[in-house]
Amino acid sequence: MNPLAAILFFALAAMMLSAPRKWALAPFLAGCCLMTTGQGLDLGFISLPMFRLLILVGVVRVIIKGERIDGSFNAIDKLLIFWAAWYLFASFFHDWQLDAGPIFVSGVIYNLLGFYFLVRIWCSDLDDTKDVVKIIALLLVPVAISMLGEKYFAKNLFSYFGGVQDYIIIREGKIRAQGPFLHPILAGTVGATCIPLFVGILKEAKTIAILGIVAAIIMVFSSASSGPIMSLMAAIFAIMIWRYRDHTRKMWIGAIVTYLLLMVVMERPPYYLISKIDLSGGSTGFHRSFLIDQTLQFFNEWWLFGTDHTRHWMPDQGTASSPNHTDITNYYIGIAVGGGLLSLLLIVGILIKSFGWVGQIWREIHDDRPDNAFMIWCMGSALFSHVVTGISVSYFDQSVFFFWLNVAVISSMYSSVLYRETAEEGAEESDGSEVTSRALDKAFQ
Repeated sequence: MNPLAAILFFALAAMMLSAPRKWALAPFLAGCCLMTTGQGLDLGFISLPMFRLLILVGVVRVIIKGERIDGSFNAIDKLLIFWAAWYLFASFFHDWQLDAGPIFVSGVIYNLLGFYFLVRIWCSDLDDTKDVVKIIALLLVPVAISMLGEKYFAKNLFSYFGGVQDYIIIREGKIRAQGPFLHPILAGTVGATCIPLFVGILKEAKTIAILGIVAAIIMVFSSASSGPIMSLMAAIFAIMIWRYRDHTRKMWIGAIVTYLLLMVVMERPPYYLISKIDLSGGSTGFHRSFLIDQTLQFFNEWWLFGTDHTRHWMPDQGTASSPNHTDITNYYIGIAVGGGLLSLLLIVGILIKSFGWVGQIWREIHDDRPDNAFMIWCMGSALFSHVVTGISVSYFDQSVFFFWLNVAVISSMYSSVLYRETAEEGAEESDGSEVTSRALDKAFQ
């Protein structure tokens, strides 16, 4: 860790320890947006980039201050803990020398569980979540400026911190800016998937929301990648569905029926439609389609505990940087390769439950709190954009926290609704209107 990064870390750590609960997540997000994974500490075989150090600081704060999740653990909390336990168990059947054994997987679990539960603890209601969204909007502004400068001056300022290339990535004659992230696609994806969150706060924080939207759009197009543009399109589509939100069940059924019909009429499986998408030039859509195909073909190799060898699935595609694995450009396949079919099904179950809770929450509050109901919908829209993106992108740096942020805040909002309903029932039994009032304020002010 160089001196500048050390100064930033200690400043962020101090802020995290001393800030009011509602602002405690801000320093962590700042560390993700303003620092590369190259800055941190290496203690033997243990790698501690800045975001892992900040998670540790967050855990220390929670212990010192006695902070905890409001209410009891919900279904997503339990599913995620079960996933972590299984993923760790499956790792013992992997080669420890190939970044797949218990030591490596423990780091993955630490990242995900640590961040998820810190969000659950610190974002206990919608007001807290809106404040976090405002922070993200402001943090993306310097990232967007740096990516714009990278694109037009062919220099990534974040390369001084290490962890990202000191050379510019060019494809089809276009500079692909990446900022502090490990790949331009991940940088653009973060921008695209945050846009629904900024749309959700437009009415109450117009200036900040517009700044965030502009910054996010700059990130998308500075990355010069098809993936982030598709993520942006998915985000816009999901927001527009708000007008037809009462018909979402019919839409899901229609989408499934359409896919089944495509299976009948197409020569290749419908997921090969990904190979036809090229919005920025030089897209590798065929690789992504073929990867799904080969994952199904070699199901017997990975279904139980995952596998340490996928290079033979598609030996002529992807990068040559790994002799054991092909380029796993799919978040869900990456999870399956690491922990088998059960690991994948648990993650899919968490995502399905998240979308279901979005629907339950907005139905619960849309009559008397329409603005808040729309914000909940925008959270679901951001998650939808991430879920679509995961089909063609593997999250492998700090961008993964933006994915799981949406799951965590949806989980917290659902628990808030349960808290409100429980308090209302208790108030009806005791005729205590004051209790109900406090519960309503707690859940959705």
